[in-house]
Formats: sequence, structure tokens, C-alpha cells
Amino acid sequence: MRKTDGLFKLIGLCLLAGVLVAGILFPVVGAAGVASNQASETVEKTSSDLADIPPPLVTTITDSGGKPIATLYDQYRIPVAADQINEAMQWALVSVEDKRFYEHHGVDWQGTLRAAVSNSTGGDTQGASTLTQQYVKNYLINVVYRGDKVGQEKAQEQTLARKLKEARIAIQLETKLSKQQILAGYLNVVEFSRQIFGIGAAAHAYFNTTPEKLTVPQAALLAGLVNNPINDDPWKHPDKATTRRNLVLDRMVDNRKLAKDDAERFKASPLGVVPETPAKPASNCTGAGPENGFFCQYVEDYLLKAGFSKDDLYTGGYTIKTTLDEKANHEAKVSAETQVKKTQKNVANTLSLVRPGKTRHEVVALAANRDYGIDADAGQTTYALPSGVYNTGGAGSSYKIFTTAAVLDRGIAGIYSNIPVGDSYVSHVFTGSQPQCPPTGAPRTRWYCVGNAGHYGATNSLQGALATSPNTAFVALQDKLGSTAPGIDMATRLGMKNTMASDTNGNPVDPKNPDSVPQSKAYGPQGNYPGVGSFTLGFSPTSGLELANVAATLLSGGVWCPPTPLAGISDRNGKAVPYKEEACTQAVPEGLANTMVVGMSKDDQAGGTSARAAAAVGWNRPILGKTGTTQISGSATFVAGTPQLAGVAMVFRTAGSGGLCYNGVGNVTACNNGNMFGGLSPAQTWFGAMKNIMADQPIMPLPPEDPKYTGR
Repeated sequence: MRKTDGLFKLIGLCLLAGVLVAGILFPVVGAAGVASNQASETVEKTSSDLADIPPPLVTTITDSGGKPIATLYDQYRIPVAADQINEAMQWALVSVEDKRFYEHHGVDWQGTLRAAVSNSTGGDTQGASTLTQQYVKNYLINVVYRGDKVGQEKAQEQTLARKLKEARIAIQLETKLSKQQILAGYLNVVEFSRQIFGIGAAAHAYFNTTPEKLTVPQAALLAGLVNNPINDDPWKHPDKATTRRNLVLDRMVDNRKLAKDDAERFKASPLGVVPETPAKPASNCTGAGPENGFFCQYVEDYLLKAGFSKDDLYTGGYTIKTTLDEKANHEAKVSAETQVKKTQKNVANTLSLVRPGKTRHEVVALAANRDYGIDADAGQTTYALPSGVYNTGGAGSSYKIFTTAAVLDRGIAGIYSNIPVGDSYVSHVFTGSQPQCPPTGAPRTRWYCVGNAGHYGATNSLQGALATSPNTAFVALQDKLGSTAPGIDMATRLGMKNTMASDTNGNPVDPKNPDSVPQSKAYGPQGNYPGVGSFTLGFSPTSGLELANVAATLLSGGVWCPPTPLAGISDRNGKAVPYKEEACTQAVPEGLANTMVVGMSKDDQAGGTSARAAAAVGWNRPILGKTGTTQISGSATFVAGTPQLAGVAMVFRTAGSGGLCYNGVGNVTACNNGNMFGGLSPAQTWFGAMKNIMADQPIMPLPPEDPKYTGR
């Protein structure tokens, strides 16, 4: 470059610097004055954004006792106060980034001109931004325009307008905040790579310590990172990180904040970061681990439905106290995994537990044989198996609960009423396709025929039929209801709300697809068609958690409440945060609910479908219970509960086709024809967990029946 070119450039830069100073300090009259006023408004708005838009923080999810189980975040940040940052960190940063920090008032004119001269005359390229200006820029990039690429680009574009606005904001900040506040603000917002933001998170992630305890070489490493965290990543580029750290130590010597001999000694020391990767928690529910991950996932799903946005949930810095009982969840997990191995392909075994109550139904446990996680080869999954509508095979005869409740509600029969059972039954209300069934008289239609898996005698009480579960008896009762509408309505009222609202594949209804309709419509009456006769036999996709809440509703005197995982939410300042939950409702009369409980109280007794599983653990408490098994043992269920805790265990296919074979504990496999029943693995899962969970709880009686619903 010719000397004259350098001279002209230097003169131009000096003039530019003068204009910059004038633009910052004095508004210009006329048209320029209008532009200056507009710029002032922009500066004021940006300054307001800096004050009003808080930085993203980590949301913490805890169990019922307040113990953290997971963290949700977009930026891993642990905010710290100015007095929590030691001098080593402060002086390391100031020495390398802004030596005159305590002398200027937001803009370092001396440094700006020096950098301009050096850069224009071919010397070392130097930056001119002060820490205050860098604070402004980093706040805009990492907070205000987080997720907005256009905004982020504008916040760091190399233009006079952007530099002018940044300088003016910096000067404003210096009039409102102390130097220590600005320094702490910068150190709380700046990025240290790998989703690590702020010195609190960096101290923990890099050195497993706090900003108060950082050593000089540790502080020097972190101070050096803020300039280019990706380039100087100590795990990926240890040589570059070492060079940069040592440069910071030299700058501290130059700034008279560190003795040269000490600096040389520190230069010879290893980086000392934690091995392999930063020590930071997982940023989502995988951090809850294989046991608690399903519960964490339900918490997240529940809050999203309650009106939280995912961005707010992952940046709001909330503390979410849940209703998770880790002991109960562990017992549920162990029992589910005992019955079905976690690596068993195509088979899931889940257990959902809900605490009954007339004001709240708290979810206590959500467990599966599968581990929660992203390693599919190890049997892991992030599908919300216990809570979502993932059992597409259905709950089998457990749906007879809804037919029974509808029959009691309409006075058709009581729990002690004698009802026909028989080995086969031909419905003259519902139609089917079986060739052996008689024609209806209408073209190409036949009546719906059903048989039993065994011989149950000619008649039984409704209570006895619930315990032994003959199909014929309940299809006959559904006939007396006239259609599937009363049973579907009862299912919805008692708690199968999301299940009945999902489509026939268990997915949310797609309004753009005319073939995607809710189960309540697909299986319900339409015109002269009374509905799908096999509804009472439970073939439709089902949520295990919602079915568990049905048992909780019956054990709560017929009061339905949403199955909640929440005990309370507080914001980043510790203030309680209100959240929306559906109100509890009296789903059915209390007498009906209590009588249903009594009607379902014989399943674990001699002759009942779960009697063998109950006896195997020495069960001695009264329960509500109902097993269910679908066609060719494709899936199986056990719904049960004590007055203190209700739950559902379900074994079902997670993908593909074929039924389930039961070949011994822990060896459930998929096949074309199976011998799985609700009284086997599902009941064994429920009793195996509940025996230990309830060990220190008093034995409580079931509620009294209501004569109105007994049939006597």
C-alpha cells in the first residue's frame, strides 16, 4: 500500500471518528435531526429490550420431594451475582478484552482511534469494542434475537449505523449500571460454546466448580474463550485453547494483575478441564434417565397442552415440582421389566399409577419395561408409552367396565342381577361379517356373533361376570343399551377423553383428512347404524394412563379429575406460576361409582381372572380389578386399584403385526397366535409392583355399595 493511500485513509478515519462522536453526543438539525430522533427511538427501544427481555434460563423438573430429576433448556445458563465472580475471572476478562474498562464511559475513543490507525496502516488487526459494547451485542445475539438469524446478523454487521447504535446504547448503560453490574451482566450472557452460556454454567461445565472458586489459569482459559469459543474449544482444539489461555495470562501480566513468574508457572500447567466432554446436564427429558424419563415426558406434554409454549418451557427458568413418587416409579419399572425384558422387540409392558381423590388425581408413576432414551438398539424409546395412546391393539375386556357402568346408570341391571352367559351369543342389534352368523334380512349383512374363550355356565351375577369376563354376557348387555353410544359416553365421562378423541390409529385427528375421525364417532352410532358391536370387547387404541384414571375416578366416588403430574410451578424469581388444569367433575353419581367398585371387587378372588397373580405375591387387600385380552392375545391389560392408589398394566405390540405368546416370566414374544391374558403378565406386573409400594400403607376397605345399583 502506498504511503499516500494510508495517509488519506487515516484522515478519513479521523473524520469518521469525529462524525461518530458527534452523532452520539449531539442531535443534528433539519433532516439529519429527524434521522437522529428516529435513531434515538431505536436506541431507547433496544435499551428497553435489554432491560425487559430476560436471558434464557434452565427449567428444572423435580420429583414430589423437590429432588431434581431433569433439566430443560435451550441455553445452559446458571446466573450469578457480581459478588460471586472472583477477581481472577474479572481481571482475566478485562485484561484480554478491555484493558481500559474502568476508565472509559462505554466507548473507548482512545482504543477506537488506536485500532483504526493500526488496522488502516497494515499493523495488527485490533478490535475496538469495549466490554460494555460487547455486552450490548451479546445480549442482542443471545437473548433478544435468539433464534432470529436475521436479527442476529444485524446485531453484528460491520456498518457505521450499527456501530453508532451500539455505542449510544453502551453510553446509556454506563449511566444506569455500575461497572461491576456491567461486567457481571456480560459474564452472565456471553457464550462459551456447546450451549453453555454465562460464567456460572461455564465454571461448572469446564471445571466442575463455581465462579467464586476459579483458579487463575482456569479463569484465563474461560476469558480467552469468549472471543472464539468454537475455535478454542479445549476438547476439540486443546493446542489452540492452550495458546489462547497463555495469551490471556500475558495480558494479565501487562495489565499488572499477575506476576510474570506466576504466569509462566501457570502456562506450564495442563488445561484441567473435565475429561471428554463438558459436565452439563441433558437439555431434555433424556436427563431424567431410563426410569423417570416417561414421567418427565408426560410433564412436558401436559404443560404444552396447558398453554405453555415449548420455547417458554425451555427458557423460562421454571422450577416444576411434580407428583412423581420415585420409589413407586422404581417398583413399577422393576416389575414391568421382570415380566417383559427391555430389549424384547415389538413388545411393551407399561404401568401407570394414579392417586384417587375428589379434588385431584395425582399421577404417581409412569413406567415401562423399555428404557426412556434414544438408543433403540438397547431397547430405548422416547415415545410416551405409558401415557400416550400407543396401545393400538386395545385393552380387551377392560372396556366392559364402560358397558357395565352404562347399564347401571340406566337401571337395566345391578351388580347382583342374574344375567345370561352361555358359550355363544348372536346380537340382533349389531351386525358383523362372520359367515357362521345368521343374515339380518338386509342384503349382504349378518348379525354380530360372539363366543367365549371357555365355559362359564348358563348364568352368573353381573359381579361374577366382571370377575370371570365372558364376552357373551357383555355383548348381550350392550344390546340392551341399543347402541354403543352409552358405553362410549361412559368411557369419555370416566376418563378416556384423549383416547376417544384420537383417531382409530391412536393419532390426533387430522382435520384435513376426511377419513381421520375420532374413535367416539368411528365406533359410535351413525344414522340407523348402532355402532361397532365389539366396542365393549376393547379393540380400539388406548392410553394406559387414562385407563388408570378411570379406576381412580371410580375410587373417588365418581369424581373425574385430570391425571395431573404437577404439584406446583415457580418462576425464576421463586414466585408461584398459575397454570390451567381442567376442573374436576362429578362424572357419575357417587352411588354408581361405589357400586361399580364393589362389582369389580372379585377379580382377585377364587375364580377371578387375576386370582393366580394375586396369590403369587400373597395379596391381602381389597381391590377393584378387571383384566382384558384382545383377539389372538394381541394385547392384554389389568385395571386395578386400592382406595389409595389405582393403576393399569398393559402388554402390547409396539410395531408390526402378530399376537403375543406367553412363554414364561420375562420372555413375552410376538407371534401369530398367543396365550397371553390380562391375568398373566399385566396382572403380575401390577401386583408385583403394588405389593412393595403399598407395604407400609394401611389396609383400607372399599366404599359401600348403593342399593339403587345392586339389582336386589
